[in-house]
Amino acid sequence: MAGLVGLLLWLGIGCARSERQVDSGIREGILYINNGAEVPDLDPHTVTGMPEFRIMDAIFEGLVEQNPDTREILPALAKKWEVSEDQQTYTFHLRAGLTWSDGVPLTASDFVRSYERTLHPELVADYAYLFEIIEGAAAYRQGGESDFAKVGVKALDERTLEIRLEHPVPYFLTLMTYPCWRPLPMHLVEEHDGLRRRGARWTREGNLVSSGPFVMTRWEPNRVLMVEKNQRYWDAETVALNAIHFLPVESLDTEERMFRSGQLHITNVVPNSKIQGYREMADTPLRIDPQLGTYFYRFNVTRPPFDDARVRRAFSLAIDREIIVERITRAGQSPAGSFAPPGAGGFEPASTVALDLEEARRLMAEAGFPEGKGFPDVEILYNTSESHRTIAEALQQMWNTGLGVSLSLYNQEWKVFLDSLDTLDFSMARSGWVAVYDDPNQFLEIFTSGNPNNHTGWASPEYDRLHAASMAEGDPIRRMQLLQQLDSMLTEQAIVAPIYHYTNFYLIDPRVRGWNPGPLDKRRYKYVYFDEPGEG
Repeated sequence: MAGLVGLLLWLGIGCARSERQVDSGIREGILYINNGAEVPDLDPHTVTGMPEFRIMDAIFEGLVEQNPDTREILPALAKKWEVSEDQQTYTFHLRAGLTWSDGVPLTASDFVRSYERTLHPELVADYAYLFEIIEGAAAYRQGGESDFAKVGVKALDERTLEIRLEHPVPYFLTLMTYPCWRPLPMHLVEEHDGLRRRGARWTREGNLVSSGPFVMTRWEPNRVLMVEKNQRYWDAETVALNAIHFLPVESLDTEERMFRSGQLHITNVVPNSKIQGYREMADTPLRIDPQLGTYFYRFNVTRPPFDDARVRRAFSLAIDREIIVERITRAGQSPAGSFAPPGAGGFEPASTVALDLEEARRLMAEAGFPEGKGFPDVEILYNTSESHRTIAEALQQMWNTGLGVSLSLYNQEWKVFLDSLDTLDFSMARSGWVAVYDDPNQFLEIFTSGNPNNHTGWASPEYDRLHAASMAEGDPIRRMQLLQQLDSMLTEQAIVAPIYHYTNFYLIDPRVRGWNPGPLDKRRYKYVYFDEPGEG
């Protein structure tokens, strides 16, 4: 509480100011944005959350980028590339004169060494599995091969990078927009002993350097993370903003008050209770954008009672998703009958889950809990947020009324919550997965055996077999059918209970221009500008 009070005082809420922060920000070229949570780190190889990704979109750039509206792949650090006839070898040509923000040349070897780092077994990088499409990468990651020279990544010269794939991957270029594919400043990673170690200080204030349009200059945990324009960025002339201040305010009501009092240009979200009022407002600052993502609950299948698929399925069938989107979220979300969202790379689910209390009660009785009798004490875990609490309370009531079970609620702040997921220290937990590349595989691959983002304890040889087949399938129709089977397995065995498919809703100062995150929630900060530059 004391930290929140200090934050509010620092931001000037409740005290007189001669000039609103958003107005001075427009005059000085500084964007004030709430990021929703304090980030644990800024290492693209080890972080997994959207708050971290949003900041990394400002400070790291990769070979290619993606237009968030058209989803077109565009050159970034790579000026051009060629693809072999068999679609398995990509040759990227870097722009001339690339440097890190400290002036050190950025070369093809930075990519090679970065990929070696993320694949090394000792780092246990959360997204290392994404690289297993590269020739020889799986054997290196799993420890069967210790010579990285046998992995299909090679710097042909300082400006030419070759990547050889195990098989054609139709979404490879869009996959490369994921933060983990961006190069790291390996000269600093090595200097701070971060080659094989998480949490090394190369990502901290005063150490971190950038390849993107901004460079981090100040990080005060639980108060603010500041980035300033990177003057050595290859496209610095396009960057209009001088700085961005990311604030880690978790309270939705607090950030909404900050917006109204002129402390924020853009909020992270909007309190559900305020959405209708903003909808009805003339010249409303409310924006609701489409977003490819799913809000869901995951079950810990290693812990009773959710080690029983009948109980998991009963809980999923007892959810009234229509009520949640119509009466609680109220920002254009759609009820989710599948885990992978419709529209991701053309995906449409083959089967869905919906409210069916009769079947849910039958399954609970069959599992030994008729009318909820004898059901153990279970906690619903969610990360600290009014909106997550409201949904958890609604589910708590639905499961009590529909199944006769009494559950308790438990919340944790973001970093602790992530640790609980990593260690399976929960029974059921609120979760979300948002697309950062345009293909349903990014939703479905996380539930393969041993995937570090699985966070359920579930492993299925059949699921793994189908997923491996989908990865090697060259026919797009057959591939999509395999992905549909995978999605159906998740909902039928209720490894997860999908709740709704996201929209991206927030408040934005009308003077902010060029803010177009699109359905993939890409933050292209280099194109953001104010329509009153130099005005007070």
